[in-house]
Amino acid sequence: MGKFAKNVDPQAVAEKQAANVIKQLQGSVLKSIGTVRNYEERLTIVAKIVNQEINTSLRNITVEQAHQYLTDRGAEVGQKTLDMERQAIQCMMQHISKKLSPNQTLTVIKSEHQQNLNSRSYTQDQIKAVVDAQTEKNALSTEIAHASGLRAHELLTLRERSDREPDPRPALDEKFQGRDGKIYTVEGKGGLVREVLIPHHLAERLENNRLDSTKEVKDRGISYTIQYDIGGGQRWSASFSSASNRSLSWSAGGHGMRHTYAQERMSELQKTMTYMKALEVVSQEMGHFRPEITQVYLR
Repeated sequence: MGKFAKNVDPQAVAEKQAANVIKQLQGSVLKSIGTVRNYEERLTIVAKIVNQEINTSLRNITVEQAHQYLTDRGAEVGQKTLDMERQAIQCMMQHISKKLSPNQTLTVIKSEHQQNLNSRSYTQDQIKAVVDAQTEKNALSTEIAHASGLRAHELLTLRERSDREPDPRPALDEKFQGRDGKIYTVEGKGGLVREVLIPHHLAERLENNRLDSTKEVKDRGISYTIQYDIGGGQRWSASFSSASNRSLSWSAGGHGMRHTYAQERMSELQKTMTYMKALEVVSQEMGHFRPEITQVYLR
């Protein structure tokens, strides 16, 4: 893991790391001048962020770190930029750092930037109205997504903590502070597994919907092995939007539950800690790579 002195210009370090990678790729792997220029520009940005946030160099980032980086960048940039950064990192990992084999690729991450530009949070009364307009299984998923800050597809990946180990991630002692419940794990974007807390009354209802045996389902072209008979993925998202439009005459989508979670948790935690400490705690609970990403959800 790289160490970077505080008196060194971060931009200059990032530019040098990106240039060194591109120098090895140009001519042999990359033949287009335009691609070389675009990749070097993108890798400079990647290098600066990973240097500062995880104290490692560009070519030393792992596949897990790359996936998390791309997941968080999806809240800041559009799909075209996100795809370019993924392709640049992937090329480096295939040919320079060898973190990927020539046939392996990084998971395509969908940008959330456009839909995150405006506030998408719901009030408690609005959530209740949506829940009341849904079927029992989709309603339970909405309540869990709200209580635990889950993405639509993560509802399909719920497992008890004893069934699956989360990926090693930094965690403050204050994680989940002030809330009581049962720890589960979910698989987020890029396959990263993290812990989530589900309130006991919802966990009990979730366990009542446990399947006798696991079942394979496909959502947006991806296969999932589900353990619970609840809503999730695109079907739950469609149910949420339909129920929201019927009950409220508007919809901010199921992803609004993550916005609501972030804002409610920040309000709770700031009663006992500083804004920046609360932001770091919430970022860990939501599985964000950098606390700044969580700020997108606080608008």
